[in-house]
Amino acid sequence: MANMVGAREAAAILLRIGAVSINTKSPFTYTSGLKSPIYTDNRLLISYPEERSRVTELLATAVVESVGLEEVEVVAGTATAGIPFAAWLAHRLWRPMVYVRSAAKEHGRGRQIEGRLDPGQRVAVVEDLITTGGSSLATADALSAQGALVTCCLAIFSYGLERAARAFDERHIPLVPLTTLRVLLQEAVAGNYIEPADVQTVLEWSQALERG
Repeated sequence: MANMVGAREAAAILLRIGAVSINTKSPFTYTSGLKSPIYTDNRLLISYPEERSRVTELLATAVVESVGLEEVEVVAGTATAGIPFAAWLAHRLWRPMVYVRSAAKEHGRGRQIEGRLDPGQRVAVVEDLITTGGSSLATADALSAQGALVTCCLAIFSYGLERAARAFDERHIPLVPLTTLRVLLQEAVAGNYIEPADVQTVLEWSQALERG
C-alpha cells in the first residue's frame, strides 16, 4: 500500500466524490447478484479534474516509493477502467503507454495490447480496483506473453483480500494500492460517512468475500 498519509488522502477523495458508497441498511446488488454494503466506482474520478490530478500524483509517488522510477519503462492500463489513469500517469512520468484488452480483437490485426511494447521492457500495470486480482493478473499474463516484464501493479483501491495478496506474491508482482478497505473505513467514520457500528458489518462482508 502507499504510505499511510497518501492512503488516507486517497480514501478521503474517493469518499468525498462518492466513488465509494457504504450502506449497511440497504445493500447494493452487483451484476452477479451478490449483495454488498459497499459499492466502488472509481471511474467517477474522471469527472473531477482536481481530484484526478491529485490521484495521479499519488500514483506517481507510489511508483517511486515501491519499485523506483527506473523500473517503469512503460505504463499499461487495463481496459477499460484503468485506461484514463494509466494515460495520466504515463504523462506525469513521461513514459510510453499501452492498454490491454480483456481479449484479443476478432478483427483487424487481432491485437490484445494496443500501443508499442518491445520485448524486455519493464511495465507498471494500472488498475482502478482490486478485488481478487484475477483481471489484473490476466493483464500481466498478456504483457508477459509479449515479452514484457511486469514490475508492479498499481491500483487506486483494494479490498485488501489476503487471497489477492497471495496471488500477486506467487507471481512475484508487487501489488501497490493507493488505499485499502480498512483505511477507507477509518476515514469514513472520521468523516461521518458511516457510523462506527457499520464498520463491523462491512468487515464481516469482506471476510465472507475472502472465503469465496
